[in-house]
Amino acid sequence: MTFADDAIAWFDRNARDLPWREPTTTAWGVLVSEVMLQQTPVVRVEPAWRSWMTRWPTPADLAAEPPSEAIRMWGRLGYPRRAMRLHACAVAIVERHGGRVPDDLEQLLALPGVGTYTGRAVATFAYGQRHPVVDTNVRRVVSRAVEGKPDAGASTTAADLVAVEDLLPADEALAARASIAFMEIGAIVCTARAPRCTVCPFETACAWRATGEKLPEGPSRKPQRYAGTDRQVRGLLLEVLRHAHGPVPRQRLDVVWPDDVQRARALAGLVEDGLVEPLGAENFVLAGDAPRTAPTRWGGDDQSIRV
Repeated sequence: MTFADDAIAWFDRNARDLPWREPTTTAWGVLVSEVMLQQTPVVRVEPAWRSWMTRWPTPADLAAEPPSEAIRMWGRLGYPRRAMRLHACAVAIVERHGGRVPDDLEQLLALPGVGTYTGRAVATFAYGQRHPVVDTNVRRVVSRAVEGKPDAGASTTAADLVAVEDLLPADEALAARASIAFMEIGAIVCTARAPRCTVCPFETACAWRATGEKLPEGPSRKPQRYAGTDRQVRGLLLEVLRHAHGPVPRQRLDVVWPDDVQRARALAGLVEDGLVEPLGAENFVLAGDAPRTAPTRWGGDDQSIRV
């Protein structure tokens, strides 16, 4: 038995029942789930994913609406630029691929906001291809079970991709199954601070467990502070704009946070990120909600220019 065999056998018995793993889920549904799951726990993503897929079951459905609707639908999932990326992806998929999420890895990686992990995840989980899909959970599993180290590095490297690819079966379908199994083991068994070694499929083969080394005391990394940060202020400002109908005057935004300097900085950051559009100096709307100029007629010509 190989690591992949053990992982697949464990996964078949213990995998969580998640909607984006259903056989009927489209590649679009997989892409949406992967973007939503970035830095956000499953328990928060699942209801948001269901609502999103009900409203926009295809890329064309989302591409037909302004990006402001994606930001509104994103709600309080956090890191709302992900909503903008999904909207940009939907537009690109319609324009470049006729509304179908491509199955070619290079084409996936060329989509807006799709990086090394997300492109490989969609190619693997949606289309059953053989690619190393490496996130924090997978790196931790490989670091411990194969390399005998208690933890992996801070970010994915080319060496991580090679190490995971070496563990994948040659058969594409089995490789795809192994990839999702490695990820699931890292998510619910080989966790960062409280690994459940006695129920791990690699218990007897784990190189780190064989060393007898213990995890260091305390958290593996300092938790990110939220209260009082620009992230919190940005969220409060977006909350007002998401529920607004029409332009929001600066005075309404001024009341969400007492620190004038921090509030102005947070608002400027939202504009710079393309999430918010200013209308003059005193009014603001979500991206895509700004009123557009009516077609202009030039002299006696019957042609018009859309702007």
